[in-house]
Amino acid sequence: MGEYLGTYAYFLGCITPNRYPGIEAATKKIFKEFGVETKEMEGAACCPAPGAFGSLDLHTWLPIAARNIAIAEEMDLEIYVTCNGCYGSLQEADHLMKEHPKVKEEANRILGKIGREYKGTSKINHSIVLFHDLIGLDRIKERVKIPMDGVNVAEHYGCHFLKPSEVRGQGSSETPHQIKDLVEAVGAKAVDYKDMLMCCGAGGGVRSYDAYTSLDWTRQKIVNAMNVGADCMVHPCAFCHLQLDRGQSEIAKALGVTNMLPIIFFSQFIGLAMGFNEKEVGLDIQKTKIPDKIRDKFNSG
Repeated sequence: MGEYLGTYAYFLGCITPNRYPGIEAATKKIFKEFGVETKEMEGAACCPAPGAFGSLDLHTWLPIAARNIAIAEEMDLEIYVTCNGCYGSLQEADHLMKEHPKVKEEANRILGKIGREYKGTSKINHSIVLFHDLIGLDRIKERVKIPMDGVNVAEHYGCHFLKPSEVRGQGSSETPHQIKDLVEAVGAKAVDYKDMLMCCGAGGGVRSYDAYTSLDWTRQKIVNAMNVGADCMVHPCAFCHLQLDRGQSEIAKALGVTNMLPIIFFSQFIGLAMGFNEKEVGLDIQKTKIPDKIRDKFNSG
């Protein structure tokens, strides 16, 4: 294990533990390799979903998000997440309560009924930012055992990681760079493709409300990436992972095709470069598998 870089409260959310536990396993495993310790947030609830829940009922959504943050505050730890939706929900709630004292007061009035209080002392971090800024590209480069040279990666950032940019604090929402920096640090090539910043197709409840429109957006994004020779798509969001992985298999079944683009969470991709196999990073239990180019690297090693 590397030098100790800190301990963080891990907000699991819903999709990661229930649908894609490999995201959790890979992220915890690699954080530990770099000296980042994880503590579970016992009793945490759904974030809850910002696009659907927050839009329909702000005054119910906010206290639930505030309660989650309060759990980490009681642990005296900052939070990290592996889902853009969780990131957006918790960070937006934190921002609203810090900017509007009356909103914070009302949330705490409700939390007081269960003996909790939001104080605003726990920063909400996205795991990809901790990889990029806390661990850093140089440390990651040093731990590469299987260079990803020759692998073309299509970046997918997802909506809630980037916007609203003044709240997220990740720089311009039009020119993101975190995924590109990380995949290139392990030797891969990030390839540009049409509508790279397009939604995965699931956001705002669209997947549940209108599956046809939702999957058509996904189809367009996948086709655009494959048209420029992408071997896989790397991203930072468990909910996007569900849409791009499971949704893509739904499209393939409907169209009678078998050619799918592998979908890989960013920590899983880094884990492969560090020498962890497909099973160790949880890619063996999803619909799309690792690219042949990466499989060949493990077989030849």
